[in-house]
Amino acid sequence: MKEKNTENKHQFLFGKKNYTIMLIGLVFIIVGFVLMAGGGSDNPEIFNEEIYNFRRIRLAPTLVLIGLGIEIYAIMAKSKK
Repeated sequence: MKEKNTENKHQFLFGKKNYTIMLIGLVFIIVGFVLMAGGGSDNPEIFNEEIYNFRRIRLAPTLVLIGLGIEIYAIMAKSKK
């Protein structure tokens, strides 16, 4: 019987390029959620119109969706293995 080399090499699931793209997507998602935060009022009796500004209604959700799209691309992109 021939002895097989059973050396276990730890390989990552994705390549370096994929992880870099995933990190960029994660940054987009985090920035989007940070931009959504805040806008509340200390007093529940007073309504704060700032909650409906462009940053919270349009910009932040768009950044989150772009980040999710980048994450999907990073998963689907072919690595150089």
